[in-house]
Amino acid sequence: MRDLAAHPDLLSLNTATVRERWTLPQIIEGCARHGIRAIAPWRDQVAACGLEAAARLIRTHGLRVNGYCRGGMFPAADAAGRAAAIADNRRAVDEALALGAECLILVVGGLPAGSRDIAGARRQVQDGIAAVLDHARPQGLKLAIEPLHPMYAADRACVNTLAQANDLCDALGDGVGVAVDVYHVWWDPALEREIARAGRRILGFHVCDWLVPTTDMLLDRGMMGDGVIDIPRIRGWVEAAGYADCVEVEIFSARNWWQRDPDEVLQTVRERYASVC
Repeated sequence: MRDLAAHPDLLSLNTATVRERWTLPQIIEGCARHGIRAIAPWRDQVAACGLEAAARLIRTHGLRVNGYCRGGMFPAADAAGRAAAIADNRRAVDEALALGAECLILVVGGLPAGSRDIAGARRQVQDGIAAVLDHARPQGLKLAIEPLHPMYAADRACVNTLAQANDLCDALGDGVGVAVDVYHVWWDPALEREIARAGRRILGFHVCDWLVPTTDMLLDRGMMGDGVIDIPRIRGWVEAAGYADCVEVEIFSARNWWQRDPDEVLQTVRERYASVC
């Protein structure tokens, strides 16, 4: 397994980690100051900055965009809603390309309003990704399906295990892969097997930690080392499967890290990347 201390260039910051205190331009400049060479920005932050301005700042500071957050949210109660989601995802592809992003992360969406049909929602997800692939594949942009913890199945993502994401990749073919986020998959008894199955289709590896107790399903994630996830073990599985790219730190922490000085957060991220991950 790689010694991450010898590969500081592979640390990536998901911009959600400091989103409450810094704008995207401030995040880009902060990453450059702290020697973080890759970022994964969110669409709303890019929109607030302006797509052209964001792309220019990223180029000016020589940063990689290892992922763009996010596409997805495909299921809808009617055909018009599904068509609108596909159109929005095609715009996300175009934005990702303008930023030089290496993949578009997909949080696929949950149940349509009023529905209890999770199997039907998953069929809508597959159809939606297929439609967006028709736009992304000719331009060389990969789509990364990120399975989310089952607690999000109803409202955020009805793809909840890496096995389900791998099944979608098998069905959809070239141009689609997976993002492995330890927060969402650490509990899965089939994880090692499914990481090996994903192999070269792994397009991203995201880290934070699961706190005990967790006080909010979305907004109480921990800094690496502060919780119960065995991050080095999972990273070992991912690297054994052939992944040798960025370790992306993505922390939603309304009561803790989002309240701190972002320079302190980035310094801690660098330290934990080398010592914990």
